[in-house]
Amino acid sequence: MMRKIGLIIGSTMVIITFGLNLLGLMKLIPLYITTPLLFLSLLVTIVIYNHRNRFRGFRP
Repeated sequence: MMRKIGLIIGSTMVIITFGLNLLGLMKLIPLYITTPLLFLSLLVTIVIYNHRNRFRGFRP
């Protein structure tokens, strides 16, 4: 349930930052601000998507 909510939030974040990046390409917003935002939103979405319950060893 939490993973679905995270993916929905992440995908909407990617869409919003992609729109901001398009505004940056039209020179309405500085591109050096919009490009890292798009990268970070893609990174967060991929991290949420790839998060699994991994074996971390036996804890005493």
